[in-house]
Parts: sequence; C-alpha cells; structure tokens
Amino acid sequence: MIGAALALLSAAGFGFSDFAGGLAARRVPALRVVLVSYPVALVVLGALAIGVGGPISRGAIGWGLASGVALGLGGWWFYAALGSGPISVVSPVSAVLTAGVPVVVGVLQGERPGRVAAAGIVLALLAVALVSREATDEDVRPHRFTRKVALLTVGAGVAFGFDFVFLHEAPADSGLWPLAFARVAAAVLVITAATGARDLRVPTGRALRLALLAGLADAAANVAMLLALRGSQLSLASVLISLFPAVTVVLAIVVLRERVHAGQVVGMVAAVASVAMITAG
Repeated sequence: MIGAALALLSAAGFGFSDFAGGLAARRVPALRVVLVSYPVALVVLGALAIGVGGPISRGAIGWGLASGVALGLGGWWFYAALGSGPISVVSPVSAVLTAGVPVVVGVLQGERPGRVAAAGIVLALLAVALVSREATDEDVRPHRFTRKVALLTVGAGVAFGFDFVFLHEAPADSGLWPLAFARVAAAVLVITAATGARDLRVPTGRALRLALLAGLADAAANVAMLLALRGSQLSLASVLISLFPAVTVVLAIVVLRERVHAGQVVGMVAAVASVAMITAG
C-alpha cells in the first residue's frame, strides 16, 4: 500500500509539473523551459541526495546517467508536443507508452502480477487511452494533434518509459544518487542541445515562473517515483505513476477551458477503478 501511495503521489507531481511546463512551452521554445526546470531539479535532488546519503556505486552512476539521457530527450520532446498540441491529448497518449514500456520489460524479467492487478493494469492503459480523446482549447490559438506532435508524443512516451526501467535497475541502497546523476545527464544534454541550436537563453517573466514551478514539482515527483519503484513491482508502480494525465487533464479543463468528452469522463472513472484493482491485487 505504501508503494502504491507513493506512486500516486508521484503521478500527482508529474501531472502538475507537466501542466506548468506545457504552459511555459506555449510562451517560449520547449528547450528554454527544460533549460530552467532540469537544473532546478538537479539542485534540489542533489541537495536531497547529499542529505539522505548512501553509497555512490557504479550502478547508481551508470543507471542514473542512462535514466538522465532518456529523461532529457523525453522531457524536451514532451514539452515541444505540449507547446504545439492539445495538452489533454498529448499528456495521456504519452502516458500509455510510458506505462507500456515498463510493463513489457517487467513481464520479460519474470514479473507476474496477480490476476486482479493484471486486470487493473489493462484497465489503466484503457483509461489513459480514453482520457486522450482529442480536445481543443481556447488558449490564444488552436492546438491540434498534428503528425509532428504525434511523433514528439510517441518519442517522449517511449523515452519516459525507459527512464522508469533504468531507475528501477539502480541499486536499492544508493539513496537518491541515481536521481541526482540522472539530472546531471539530462541537464548536460539539454544545455548541449541549446548550445548547438544557438538558443542558450533562459525565459523571463511568466514563462520563467512556470518553468521553475515545473522543476520543483518534477523533483518532488521523482523522489516519490524512485521510492515507489523500489517498493513495488516495476509493472505495477509504473502504471500507477503513469496515471498523471488525470491531474493534467483536470487542470487543462479548469484553467484552459479544454472541452471534456464523455469518453474522457469514462476514462477518469476507469482510472480510479484501476487504482483500486492494482492495489488490491
């Protein structure tokens, strides 16, 4: 139960972070958003890692750096998709893939969730698919799910899924060091990309505040995620964490007036039911 609660707490943090980051990416290029959010998360997670302690082993460094590369690419592509497409579509579609990759890896590694939990996993994947029904909003200009947005969304979802897998492989006694090293790799990746694109600029005003908020929420979500992955099966924890679109969609509906469809409502109900099934199984 503790692992499930941490996974849901992580989902809430990621949902809030994605919404704030997505709004920032509608004002400035996505790369500038992660130029702020990733270093902020690095500072927070680095300080926490020092405070918590734990051995800095090869596994903590290696799996942390691998996680950071996946995270850096996923975050960049994800915010780019959120900046151009409807948040209530991009977020859930990427979540299906984010959950699906660890489930497949977990099964290949020999994980066998109980029947009720397995049914809950299937229901959760269906839930995020239902929530992802296309919507439009009234935020300045139309945001459509184009082919480019679709490719960015798929790439982000797969990258985030491997981020879960890599963190799950990190040694359990390594404290929060895998998260700190992941942020080092992610920050270096986006800074290098911004330098190559000659866009090494930090946003200002509202976009900066939103990027800072996204970074802080993301750091908190990552701590909860790592603890959840250590305390639960990869296939179960990753699915619960991937329910973060519920938070993102609710915020998009309330703040941006994105229209909710009947299918999205059914998806939200299915998400709640899937949580009960996974935790019970």
